[in-house]
Amino acid sequence: MEDQLDGISCIRGYIDRLVTGDNRCHGMKVLLLDGTTTQILSCVATQSEILSREVYLVSRLDDPRGNPNLKQQSPTATNPRSTISHSLSLQEETPTHVSHMKAVCFLRPTDTNIGLLVHELSHPRFAEYHLFFSGILPSSLLHLLAENDPHEKVRQVQEFYADFLPINPDLFSLNCRKTLPMTCAAGTAWARDHNPLYERNLMGLQSMLLAMKRQPYCVRYQKSSKMARQLAVDIQENTSSDQIFHFRRGSGGSAGNLSLLILDRMDDPVTPLLSQWTYQAMVHELLGLNNNRVSLRGVPNVAKDLEEVVLSSAPGQDSFFQTHRNSNFGELGEAIQKLLQEYQARSKEHSVTNLKSIEDMQNFMEKYPELRSQSHAVSKHVAIMGELARLVEVCSLLDVSALEQDLACADDPAGHLRELMKTLDSSTVKIPDKLRLGILYALRYENNSPPNALPAVKEAMRRGGVPLESVGLVDAILKYAGSSVRGPGLYGTNKDLMSKMTKSFMSSVQGVSNVYSQHSPVLMDTVEAMVKGKLKGETHPLVLSGGGTSAAVENLPLPQEILIFMVGGVTYEEATKVSEFNKASGGRMRVVLGGSTVHNSTSFLEELKLL
Repeated sequence: MEDQLDGISCIRGYIDRLVTGDNRCHGMKVLLLDGTTTQILSCVATQSEILSREVYLVSRLDDPRGNPNLKQQSPTATNPRSTISHSLSLQEETPTHVSHMKAVCFLRPTDTNIGLLVHELSHPRFAEYHLFFSGILPSSLLHLLAENDPHEKVRQVQEFYADFLPINPDLFSLNCRKTLPMTCAAGTAWARDHNPLYERNLMGLQSMLLAMKRQPYCVRYQKSSKMARQLAVDIQENTSSDQIFHFRRGSGGSAGNLSLLILDRMDDPVTPLLSQWTYQAMVHELLGLNNNRVSLRGVPNVAKDLEEVVLSSAPGQDSFFQTHRNSNFGELGEAIQKLLQEYQARSKEHSVTNLKSIEDMQNFMEKYPELRSQSHAVSKHVAIMGELARLVEVCSLLDVSALEQDLACADDPAGHLRELMKTLDSSTVKIPDKLRLGILYALRYENNSPPNALPAVKEAMRRGGVPLESVGLVDAILKYAGSSVRGPGLYGTNKDLMSKMTKSFMSSVQGVSNVYSQHSPVLMDTVEAMVKGKLKGETHPLVLSGGGTSAAVENLPLPQEILIFMVGGVTYEEATKVSEFNKASGGRMRVVLGGSTVHNSTSFLEELKLL
């Protein structure tokens, strides 16, 4: 069976091998992780699932609370990512009676982690160590490990290429923040300040290719971005020179004909600024969705056990979310109502009052855990939906979103300015929404706004309560992704006029719900062009062996698989569109989207402040 282009399946396959030490570590064991691998595992496996596989405890190698060998070190020596939430409840104190147990270590191949392992092996807490690294382990670090195992406790060292967070089957993230400054510094003297972050992006992308056993037959990149070019050249060099990537060479018509495309967030600064109306995207925009965790603390009338909940696309964890993560707000309301009705009917059927025999009681006890689990799932989705609906109302998001979509999709300088000024003066529109609208107007009318319109908009934003430093983001985004910096395609050209008119007509025919989903990310125009062999080499050149580039892409075979990596971060709107594209293609074509992180408007603007 051909390996599927599916990040979740790849990581789950590695976990199945990991918990048995790749079938060489049987019996009760301890799983030692670092900050990043903890997040990766928690994306696809629950705590109870891992513990049911003869894992006695899960602990962090880099946390002094769980590692007595680090007790003497300063708390600041621990990884700052330890504060990030995940769904694995880690053991804070390692019990003293585990010295007979075996340890399975799953770590990123970094200098820091090798240093921690050397320290661990000099004072071993466990009977033996099985070492698995989430990426390519440099030979220098392997030698360092070999030279520092005085008690000969290490039984095996392997590479499991799981150096990315699989969010959906066709979406992955590296959870790297502050990548906008990195992309802006590319090609300048400040680029070296971002080297560790760049290496993380490069290693994460390599890991994705290795996990899915693909060697791209071509690597293309966004010409307007120096960072995209650097990443494309480096990945091309690594995949062609390192034998580890040579499992399958794409050759035109063969299966697994994968094309790799490197893009930069800079080419589409609009998509991260828009309100969202599909389940996964909406939760991330309004509540925050980090490592599949949603915090409902502070939400009116929420139950204690629902203050933090998990929304996971991994198989077997949440079938409702798997089915409806791309459903729009209206469809979602109907689906949750149906879910609630089904649960009520099932609860009534298995009510205690219906127990009339021993057999009835036995059946009830067998079904009880499933009913309880279903009860929690129903309560979770009802609570999330209730909070989303409340925020839509109190933040006037229907009105805000309609104006956002208009600014993103239509040209009307005078009409938009009039509508925007009215919105900026409104007391019902929240300050973050006023900021987003002002920025969207500046991006749209950077070069063709009415005289003095932009200064007037900034003044109206300030008058409407937007802090002065936030008003400064208007200038920051034009510097980061203005028309002179980004590539073509954000607002189209005159040739797109007919398609825009058709889109507008279809929106009015199909009903009001489409007013809030008119916008299509630049990414999807790029995908459509690439699939048809019409993505121009002038805007997206090809990387040649040796590091050169070429605009001659006419004779490239059409791809059957496309892996897109967006440095600077992707959005759930783009992920939704990719998922819809894959569904519509019926298996003939598959696109997988990855990025440095997954942005909502808040995280995108926070990074913009760093420029």
